Amino acid sequence: MTPVVLLGWLAAVVGDSIAVPQVVRLLRTRDVSGLSLFGWQTIVSINVAWAVHGFRVGQANMVVANLVGFGMTALVLGLIARELRLNLGRLLLPGVLAAGVMIVVDVLFGAGIYGAVAIIPAVMANSAQSVELVRSPRIDGVSPIFLGLAVLNQALWFSWGLLVPEYGTIVSSSVTLAVTVFNMVWWGLRKLGLRSFGKPTDTELVAATHVAAVEVER
Repeated sequence: MTPVVLLGWLAAVVGDSIAVPQVVRLLRTRDVSGLSLFGWQTIVSINVAWAVHGFRVGQANMVVANLVGFGMTALVLGLIARELRLNLGRLLLPGVLAAGVMIVVDVLFGAGIYGAVAIIPAVMANSAQSVELVRSPRIDGVSPIFLGLAVLNQALWFSWGLLVPEYGTIVSSSVTLAVTVFNMVWWGLRKLGLRSFGKPTDTELVAATHVAAVEVER
């Protein structure tokens, strides 16, 4: 196995591990405060579209990483849906439809253009989490290990993309890496005492109400 192939599979393993800490945290605490529902919905489109792209360019590591990633993302959304009493099917549908659009772009215009288009959901997903970290009154539901693995994952995919080279990966991961670094840094600042900015979203208010009810039951 060459160093490039090894790096690609390492990126796949890290990518598959990203959601695990968040799943564990949700199962243990049932606390969704600070999590971005929209962000996780958008990750569905990323998982599905990149799995198909990996199949098209003959990169098994991309296919495996994103198929497993889709399963983990669906699990996180299922746990969030349970806590907020939402329908899981409706939460998954927008991401699947968006993935369909990305796949069409990949087929018609090739990897370079696909990479540029793939930046949009990647940045949207991570930026949505950024917004929650900035404005949510509480961020106890967010796993710092998840945030750290997200940074490592994008760094590995970017390095792998440079070595292959795989232009779709290079374009998308370079931008996404910057956003994931911001999320990790901002989470640290919030834990050091930085206050939230802005008005809580409806999802945050529902989550806060749920957490308060659970605490009362205890």
